[in-house]
Amino acid sequence: MRFASDMLKASVHDHVGTLLIDNPRRKNAVTKTMWQAIPKAVRWLINEAGARVIILTGAGDTDFSAGADISEFAEVRRDAETARIYEAENSAAFSAVRQAPVPVIAVIRGICYGGGFGLAAAADLRLADSSARFCVPPARLGLAYPADAVHDIVSALGDQIARFALYTGEVMLPERLAMSGFLLECHPPEKLGPSAEALAATIAGNAPLSVRASKLAIRGASETDPVLISDAATLGAATFDSQDYAEGRLAFAEKRKPQFTGQ
Repeated sequence: MRFASDMLKASVHDHVGTLLIDNPRRKNAVTKTMWQAIPKAVRWLINEAGARVIILTGAGDTDFSAGADISEFAEVRRDAETARIYEAENSAAFSAVRQAPVPVIAVIRGICYGGGFGLAAAADLRLADSSARFCVPPARLGLAYPADAVHDIVSALGDQIARFALYTGEVMLPERLAMSGFLLECHPPEKLGPSAEALAATIAGNAPLSVRASKLAIRGASETDPVLISDAATLGAATFDSQDYAEGRLAFAEKRKPQFTGQ
Protein backbone atom coordinates (compact mmCIF):
# COMPACT_ATOMS: atom_id res chain seq x y z
CA MET A 1 0.00 0.00 0.00
CA ARG A 2 1.37 3.42 -0.96
CA PHE A 3 0.77 6.69 0.88
CA ALA A 4 1.83 10.33 0.51
CA SER A 5 2.52 10.23 -3.22
CA ASP A 6 4.51 7.00 -2.92
CA MET A 7 6.89 8.44 -0.30
CA LEU A 8 5.51 6.20 2.44
CA LYS A 9 5.09 2.50 1.65
CA ALA A 10 3.50 -0.22 3.78
CA SER A 11 3.67 -3.96 3.22
CA VAL A 12 3.21 -7.21 5.18
CA HIS A 13 4.80 -10.64 4.82
CA ASP A 14 4.20 -13.49 7.26
CA HIS A 15 2.57 -11.07 9.72
CA VAL A 16 5.68 -8.82 9.69
CA GLY A 17 4.77 -5.32 8.53
CA THR A 18 7.22 -2.85 7.02
CA LEU A 19 6.69 0.91 7.00
CA LEU A 20 9.19 2.46 4.59
CA ILE A 21 10.08 6.16 4.60
CA ASP A 22 10.82 6.57 0.91
CA ASN A 23 12.24 10.01 0.09
CA PRO A 24 15.91 9.20 -0.58
CA ARG A 25 16.44 12.29 -2.74
CA ARG A 26 16.19 14.31 0.51
CA LYS A 27 17.76 11.70 2.82
CA ASN A 28 14.30 10.35 3.62
CA ALA A 29 13.12 13.65 5.07
CA VAL A 30 9.47 13.60 6.15
CA THR A 31 7.17 16.04 4.38
CA LYS A 32 3.94 17.42 5.80
CA THR A 33 1.98 15.00 3.62
CA MET A 34 4.05 12.10 4.94
CA TRP A 35 3.47 13.13 8.58
CA GLN A 36 -0.26 13.14 7.84
CA ALA A 37 -0.08 9.68 6.25
CA ILE A 38 1.87 7.85 8.97
CA PRO A 39 -1.20 7.20 11.22
CA LYS A 40 -3.16 5.94 8.20
CA ALA A 41 -0.34 3.61 7.20
CA VAL A 42 0.01 2.20 10.71
CA ARG A 43 -3.75 1.56 10.92
CA TRP A 44 -3.70 -0.17 7.53
CA LEU A 45 -0.81 -2.42 8.53
CA ILE A 46 -2.54 -3.57 11.73
CA ASN A 47 -6.25 -3.48 10.98
CA GLU A 48 -6.30 -4.51 7.33
CA ALA A 49 -3.03 -6.30 6.61
CA GLY A 50 -2.77 -8.24 9.88
CA ALA A 51 0.71 -7.14 10.97
CA ARG A 52 1.75 -8.49 14.37
CA VAL A 53 4.94 -6.41 14.41
CA ILE A 54 6.11 -3.45 12.30
CA ILE A 55 9.60 -2.65 11.02
CA LEU A 56 10.03 1.11 10.55
CA THR A 57 12.96 2.04 8.33
CA GLY A 58 14.24 4.31 5.58
CA ALA A 59 14.50 3.50 1.88
CA GLY A 60 17.90 2.75 0.41
CA ASP A 61 21.08 1.71 2.18
CA THR A 62 22.23 5.05 3.53
CA ASP A 63 19.75 6.91 5.77
CA PHE A 64 16.88 6.30 8.17
CA SER A 65 15.53 9.86 8.02
CA ALA A 66 16.88 13.40 8.11
CA GLY A 67 13.72 14.41 9.98
CA ALA A 68 11.15 17.00 8.98
CA ASP A 69 11.65 18.48 5.52
CA ILE A 70 13.06 21.91 6.37
CA SER A 71 12.43 23.17 2.83
CA GLU A 72 8.73 23.35 3.77
CA PHE A 73 9.21 25.35 6.99
CA ALA A 74 8.82 28.79 5.41
CA GLU A 75 5.24 27.78 4.61
CA VAL A 76 4.15 25.14 7.12
CA ARG A 77 6.09 26.35 10.20
CA ARG A 78 6.46 30.05 9.52
CA ASP A 79 4.98 31.31 12.83
CA ALA A 80 3.37 30.12 16.07
CA GLU A 81 -0.06 29.55 14.49
CA THR A 82 1.16 27.43 11.58
CA ALA A 83 3.65 25.66 13.84
CA ARG A 84 0.87 24.51 16.16
CA ILE A 85 -0.97 22.91 13.25
CA TYR A 86 2.21 21.32 11.89
CA GLU A 87 3.30 20.01 15.27
CA ALA A 88 -0.12 18.50 15.90
CA GLU A 89 0.47 16.42 12.77
CA ASN A 90 3.95 15.49 14.03
CA SER A 91 2.46 14.44 17.36
CA ALA A 92 -0.22 12.35 15.65
CA ALA A 93 2.52 10.48 13.76
CA PHE A 94 4.57 9.91 16.92
CA SER A 95 1.44 8.73 18.73
CA ALA A 96 0.58 6.31 15.94
CA VAL A 97 3.96 4.62 16.43
CA ARG A 98 3.93 4.82 20.24
CA GLN A 99 0.33 3.68 20.63
CA ALA A 100 0.32 1.01 17.93
CA PRO A 101 -1.06 -2.11 19.65
CA VAL A 102 1.77 -4.17 18.12
CA PRO A 103 5.51 -3.67 18.65
CA VAL A 104 7.34 -1.30 16.31
CA ILE A 105 11.03 -1.88 15.55
CA ALA A 106 13.05 1.06 14.19
CA VAL A 107 15.87 -0.19 11.95
CA ILE A 108 18.39 2.61 11.54
CA ARG A 109 21.16 3.26 9.04
CA GLY A 110 22.94 6.55 8.46
CA ILE A 111 21.24 9.78 9.44
CA CYS A 112 18.56 9.67 12.15
CA TYR A 113 17.94 13.34 12.89
CA GLY A 114 15.15 15.51 14.24
CA GLY A 115 11.71 14.17 13.45
CA GLY A 116 13.30 10.93 12.28
CA PHE A 117 14.86 10.60 15.72
CA GLY A 118 11.42 11.31 17.18
CA LEU A 119 9.88 8.45 15.21
CA ALA A 120 12.66 6.11 16.34
CA ALA A 121 12.22 7.24 19.96
CA ALA A 122 8.49 6.45 19.76
CA ALA A 123 9.23 2.89 18.60
CA ASP A 124 9.41 -0.06 20.99
CA LEU A 125 12.80 -1.38 19.92
CA ARG A 126 15.68 0.18 18.00
CA LEU A 127 18.46 -1.53 16.04
CA ALA A 128 21.21 0.32 14.17
CA ASP A 129 24.37 -0.33 12.24
CA SER A 130 27.76 1.30 12.62
CA SER A 131 26.95 3.97 10.00
CA ALA A 132 24.12 5.45 12.11
CA ARG A 133 24.36 9.03 13.31
CA PHE A 134 21.86 10.59 15.70
CA CYS A 135 20.98 14.22 16.33
CA VAL A 136 18.19 16.22 17.98
CA PRO A 137 18.71 19.73 16.53
CA PRO A 138 15.94 22.10 17.74
CA ALA A 139 18.35 24.31 19.69
CA ARG A 140 20.33 24.87 16.47
CA LEU A 141 17.19 25.77 14.53
CA GLY A 142 15.66 28.13 17.10
CA LEU A 143 12.55 26.05 17.72
CA ALA A 144 11.21 23.61 20.32
CA TYR A 145 9.78 20.12 19.99
CA PRO A 146 6.26 19.13 21.12
CA ALA A 147 6.21 17.97 24.74
CA ASP A 148 5.07 14.46 23.80
CA ALA A 149 8.04 14.07 21.47
CA VAL A 150 10.36 15.20 24.27
CA HIS A 151 8.74 12.63 26.57
CA ASP A 152 9.56 9.89 24.06
CA ILE A 153 13.14 11.14 23.79
CA VAL A 154 13.63 11.19 27.57
CA SER A 155 12.06 7.74 27.95
CA ALA A 156 14.24 6.29 25.19
CA LEU A 157 17.54 8.05 25.92
CA GLY A 158 17.45 8.50 29.67
CA ASP A 159 17.46 11.82 31.47
CA GLN A 160 21.11 12.87 31.15
CA ILE A 161 21.69 12.03 27.49
CA ALA A 162 18.28 13.49 26.57
CA ARG A 163 19.33 16.76 28.18
CA PHE A 164 22.67 16.66 26.35
CA ALA A 165 20.98 15.88 23.02
CA LEU A 166 18.36 18.63 23.33
CA TYR A 167 20.62 21.32 24.81
CA THR A 168 23.58 20.86 22.45
CA GLY A 169 22.23 19.46 19.17
CA GLU A 170 25.46 17.46 18.89
CA VAL A 171 25.72 14.40 16.66
CA MET A 172 25.84 11.15 18.65
CA LEU A 173 27.39 7.84 17.60
CA PRO A 174 25.60 4.48 17.87
CA GLU A 175 28.08 3.13 20.43
CA ARG A 176 27.08 5.85 22.86
CA LEU A 177 23.38 5.25 22.36
CA ALA A 178 23.81 1.49 22.71
CA MET A 179 25.43 2.12 26.09
CA SER A 180 22.54 4.39 27.10
CA GLY A 181 19.97 1.72 26.26
CA PHE A 182 18.46 3.69 23.38
CA LEU A 183 19.62 0.96 20.99
CA LEU A 184 18.89 -2.68 21.61
CA GLU A 185 21.72 -3.72 19.30
CA CYS A 186 24.34 -2.20 17.01
CA HIS A 187 25.49 -4.33 14.05
CA PRO A 188 27.89 -4.19 11.13
CA PRO A 189 25.96 -2.90 8.09
CA GLU A 190 25.64 -6.31 6.45
CA LYS A 191 24.08 -7.87 9.56
CA LEU A 192 21.50 -5.21 10.40
CA GLY A 193 18.79 -6.35 8.00
CA PRO A 194 18.97 -10.08 8.83
CA SER A 195 19.07 -9.33 12.57
CA ALA A 196 16.01 -7.08 12.36
CA GLU A 197 14.12 -9.62 10.27
CA ALA A 198 14.94 -12.43 12.72
CA LEU A 199 13.76 -10.34 15.67
CA ALA A 200 10.54 -9.37 13.89
CA ALA A 201 9.87 -13.00 12.90
CA THR A 202 10.29 -14.12 16.51
CA ILE A 203 7.78 -11.53 17.72
CA ALA A 204 5.33 -12.31 14.90
CA GLY A 205 5.48 -16.01 15.79
CA ASN A 206 4.47 -15.44 19.41
CA ALA A 207 0.91 -15.17 20.71
CA PRO A 208 -0.46 -11.83 19.43
CA LEU A 209 -2.81 -11.24 22.38
CA SER A 210 0.02 -11.83 24.84
CA VAL A 211 2.33 -9.42 23.01
CA ARG A 212 -0.40 -6.77 22.83
CA ALA A 213 -1.14 -7.13 26.55
CA SER A 214 2.57 -6.77 27.33
CA LYS A 215 2.93 -3.66 25.17
CA LEU A 216 -0.07 -2.04 26.84
CA ALA A 217 1.28 -2.87 30.31
CA ILE A 218 4.70 -1.45 29.41
CA ARG A 219 3.08 1.76 28.14
CA GLY A 220 1.04 2.02 31.32
CA ALA A 221 4.13 1.63 33.47
CA SER A 222 6.20 4.05 31.36
CA GLU A 223 3.50 6.72 31.25
CA THR A 224 2.28 6.02 34.82
CA ASP A 225 -1.23 5.94 33.40
CA PRO A 226 -3.72 4.03 35.60
CA VAL A 227 -6.20 3.71 32.72
CA LEU A 228 -3.62 1.98 30.52
CA ILE A 229 -2.59 -0.27 33.41
CA SER A 230 -6.23 -1.22 34.01
CA ASP A 231 -6.80 -1.88 30.30
CA ALA A 232 -3.64 -4.01 30.20
CA ALA A 233 -4.87 -6.04 33.17
CA THR A 234 -8.19 -6.66 31.40
CA LEU A 235 -6.47 -7.69 28.19
CA GLY A 236 -4.03 -9.87 30.10
CA ALA A 237 -6.84 -11.65 31.94
CA ALA A 238 -8.61 -12.31 28.63
CA THR A 239 -5.62 -14.27 27.33
CA PHE A 240 -6.48 -17.12 29.71
CA ASP A 241 -9.76 -17.70 27.84
CA SER A 242 -8.12 -17.49 24.41
CA GLN A 243 -7.60 -20.26 21.88
CA ASP A 244 -3.94 -19.30 21.77
CA TYR A 245 -3.49 -20.07 25.47
CA ALA A 246 -4.96 -23.54 24.90
CA GLU A 247 -2.70 -23.96 21.85
CA GLY A 248 0.36 -22.84 23.81
CA ARG A 249 -0.27 -25.39 26.55
CA LEU A 250 -0.94 -28.18 24.06
CA ALA A 251 2.15 -27.37 21.99
CA PHE A 252 4.30 -27.37 25.13
CA ALA A 253 2.95 -30.79 26.13
CA GLU A 254 3.50 -32.15 22.60
CA LYS A 255 6.97 -30.59 22.34
CA ARG A 256 6.20 -28.70 19.13
CA LYS A 257 6.09 -25.11 17.96
CA PRO A 258 2.71 -23.48 18.70
CA GLN A 259 0.60 -22.07 15.88
CA PHE A 260 -0.99 -18.92 17.22
CA THR A 261 -3.93 -17.22 15.51
CA GLY A 262 -4.54 -14.22 17.75
CA GLN A 263 -7.86 -15.59 18.98
